[in-house]
Amino acid sequence: MRKTWLIFSQAVTVAVAVLFVVATLKPDWVRRQPGNGLPSIVSISQAPSIQTVSLPPGGSAPSYSGAARRASPAVVSITASKAPARSPHGEDPWFKFFFGEQGAQQREQPQVGLGSGVIVSPEGYLLTNNHVVEGADDIEVQLVDARRAKAKVVGSDPDTDVAVLKITLDKLPVIAFGSAETLQVGDVVLAIGNPFGVGQTVTSGIVSALGRNQLGINTFENFIQTDAAINPGNSGGALVDTNGNLLGINTAIYSRSGGSLGIGFAIPETTARQVMEGLIRDGQVTRGWIGVEPRDLTPEIAETFNLPIKEGVLITGVLQNGPAASGGLRPGDVVVKVADTPVGNTVQLLAAVAALKPKEKAQIGVQRGDKALEISVMVAQRPRSKVVPRQE
Repeated sequence: MRKTWLIFSQAVTVAVAVLFVVATLKPDWVRRQPGNGLPSIVSISQAPSIQTVSLPPGGSAPSYSGAARRASPAVVSITASKAPARSPHGEDPWFKFFFGEQGAQQREQPQVGLGSGVIVSPEGYLLTNNHVVEGADDIEVQLVDARRAKAKVVGSDPDTDVAVLKITLDKLPVIAFGSAETLQVGDVVLAIGNPFGVGQTVTSGIVSALGRNQLGINTFENFIQTDAAINPGNSGGALVDTNGNLLGINTAIYSRSGGSLGIGFAIPETTARQVMEGLIRDGQVTRGWIGVEPRDLTPEIAETFNLPIKEGVLITGVLQNGPAASGGLRPGDVVVKVADTPVGNTVQLLAAVAALKPKEKAQIGVQRGDKALEISVMVAQRPRSKVVPRQE
């Protein structure tokens, strides 16, 4: 009996081994037809496949060389120098005795700043940042083809940190405008500029966020945030899409070390173009102004004042004899609408008021306690800002 069982177990072992080999090498031999009550063997080719990213011919990663090639010629390096104030001790013999001739000369050397710019028209108009050229006595622009030219400031707008320059050269490369309004978080972008003065550099990344504001950089903020490497010297350079079209002007970074930490901010091309047109046409950007000090309405403030609304802008101060005061606006009022534009925070209020035409009346919708009012205000022109934007 024991011998019989041993023979049987050996036979079963051999049969299982043979079946395994056949199933592995010739699966079609053991596949059953559906409907016979036995599970069918599904080959790997029949199983649902894992989706993979299609690569261009040749199997290489996507290349943005075409976009860089189209946009780079229009991105320039800017050297802005400011003559130092002449020292009253420059010719003082005692001053020279303590600091020496070389020390006296070093104290009178001009201040030089580096930045970038973007050629946006065949006539030679360039977009850059206000903080790149502010206070400069001499501005020189260098193109990728090594040509150099002196630039003059057509106008600047500290409120958005945009400046417009003009150079006179023939056959200028011009960048094409893209559409910042169609941008989405996750879109690939390239940053082109002259970081640290090393020469033109192209970096890539994605759009990390849109509509960034309340950063304390400019008065009017609507930044494109990107993780493309932006460093000092990139200011005024181009943020472009994968077709090489201009999406924004790189303006600032968040950094504790002075280098890129993957958080950079660019002014959208829509804002830059609007400012440029005003500066070229009028020499300044004309914005509405009503003379109020605003603050976001919080749920706590709304509850404290027993307000029936949850969104709006609390007016904490009104300029004496200003447009708002003359129209009847008071501290404690909550602005909910400017003309036909609803406002829910201070950023929206600034933008809505700035869009109003000076010397024209506008209806301001306010909530005063439990009453909803319409106040007519004669809009004035916003005074030119004297605040210097924070640099990179």
